[in-house]
Amino acid sequence: MKLNYDRKSKDPTYFIQVGIRNGKKVTTKNVERIGKHSELLKITDDPLEYAKQRVKEYNENIKNSKVEYNITVNFDDKVINQGNTVSKSTCKNTGYFYLKELYSSLGISDFFDKVCSGRKIAFNPNMINMVLTFSRILDPGSKMHTLKNLTGFYGDFDFSHQDILRFMDILEENYDEYLSHLFESSNKVIKRNTNVCYFDCTNFYFEKESEDEDVYDEITGELIKGLLKYGVSKEHRPNPIVQMGLFMDADGIPLSMCINPGSDNESLCAVPAEKKMLKMFENKDIIYCSDAGLGYNDTRLFNDFCGRKFVVTQSIKKLNSILKQAVFNDYDYRFSQDGKPASLETMKTFDRTLKENRKYYDGYIYKSIPVDKLVDLGLFEVKQYKNGKTKKVKSKGNLKQRIIVTYSRKMAEYQKTVRNRQIERAKKILANMDPDNFKKGPNDVTRFIKSDKEKKNYYLDEARIEEEAKYDGFYAVATNIFDMKETEVLDIQSRRYKIEDCFRVLKTNFSSRPVYHRKENRIKAHFLICYTALLIYRLLEVKLDRNKTHFTTEQIIETLQNMNVVNCSDMYYQACYTGSDVLDSLEQLFDLKLSRKYYQPKTLNKFKKI
Repeated sequence: MKLNYDRKSKDPTYFIQVGIRNGKKVTTKNVERIGKHSELLKITDDPLEYAKQRVKEYNENIKNSKVEYNITVNFDDKVINQGNTVSKSTCKNTGYFYLKELYSSLGISDFFDKVCSGRKIAFNPNMINMVLTFSRILDPGSKMHTLKNLTGFYGDFDFSHQDILRFMDILEENYDEYLSHLFESSNKVIKRNTNVCYFDCTNFYFEKESEDEDVYDEITGELIKGLLKYGVSKEHRPNPIVQMGLFMDADGIPLSMCINPGSDNESLCAVPAEKKMLKMFENKDIIYCSDAGLGYNDTRLFNDFCGRKFVVTQSIKKLNSILKQAVFNDYDYRFSQDGKPASLETMKTFDRTLKENRKYYDGYIYKSIPVDKLVDLGLFEVKQYKNGKTKKVKSKGNLKQRIIVTYSRKMAEYQKTVRNRQIERAKKILANMDPDNFKKGPNDVTRFIKSDKEKKNYYLDEARIEEEAKYDGFYAVATNIFDMKETEVLDIQSRRYKIEDCFRVLKTNFSSRPVYHRKENRIKAHFLICYTALLIYRLLEVKLDRNKTHFTTEQIIETLQNMNVVNCSDMYYQACYTGSDVLDSLEQLFDLKLSRKYYQPKTLNKFKKI
């Protein structure tokens, strides 16, 4: 604040004037009238010194966050049309400042400075990456959508669509280095719990009707497989897809990822992706955890060496007859809460309405079955026959593991209820059966419908229903961990839901699909941006949880989205949001002082530095 008056006037009027820098715009405003020189002579002998003292007091009040503005409002003033087809909001989002704190702590700016040194580029790659990441969390959409809504963020962001595409090319060129940097830097933000690494795969569809063609390299003759391919999708969309494999630590924070063609078998991507990830860990001992589809023999064998372990879901239906007999044999089962011997028959028949039986209904029983299996070691040995001839044959090794089987009464009743509903739907299909158009699926309700040899008469398959009912309530995991209690192994497997939640956040909250890019490098860069957004969000979520303040994904994102401020006459900004539990918790963590009603431009401008 400074004193403003006409020095040439014999009877000047003294004002308190403020200089305001709002973006690239600099303005001055008289915020208070002190009075005319002649008026002030009635209360002081030195009006100029009195006015200077008033300015000094005003500046002291500003330091104490207290100030009075005299603003004239003309209700007849109209908003000015500056050539816009549609009206735009003048609110600016400041909620991203919390995300920016985490983003800055990851040192991504230093990474791009390093990889772009020597390049002649006219744009700031870190700025583009930061904006695309925050937009993916707070206002997900296409790259054009983000560019169109840049003014929705408080800050000075200036880049073109061509700059975005060139940035994505740079990002994809440093794919592995970028993922490695994010892991190493995030380990400094939060101590990463990498003792257990969870892996799973999902698919993302594209707004495209045809898949990419495979091409041969003219020089090497190598087959280069297209990325967008038709494959198995739960959504049954007639669009090509890509496959994402994601590694996650025990806290639900992503570790690494891989992008593969949509037609690839997901079980084949686990080992190559894990080998890349282990380089970041410097071959640290880990426990690999996945579902049954990603826990084939090759994966188990790979994680049986160099101190690594595995915990994977095991389908009981696919066990051999001897192991199935061991599962259903009512022997050696123990109760989960106290480890005491328990009976399978008792768990199936106790009265769950009695209060004293509630702990059995909420708990489960378990048993451990040792299993040794011959597996292909990928090596060869020379076998000599009695006649002296020799033959090179594949070498077999013994994979020691055990299967931990559980039975839950609550789960059994749930599965029975679901199957009964499916049976009712199957009966309705039978009532209106059209034999010529009937198609049977392996997992839908039609699996309970059977036909005669001529496929003219259809009826309910009672044998199939009875067979499925045998497995109600049973669950199994396979592991090569023998020095850990069964309940501890099961607890590792129980946290696998967090990786499914990562996919839910990516697809639902971050709208990472459909994808509109067509070039392979841009597609991979798109998912790297989505991955960065997921990493930053998970770091924020874990920080809140460790501060004993848990909120849902929707609550956190909605709070950040609603944190907008509006410019008031270029003199100050006013918050357009209310206080909340989420905001209070964020302030406890970061202390950015964003829970105020009013802000000076210079206060918010401090957060604009990239």
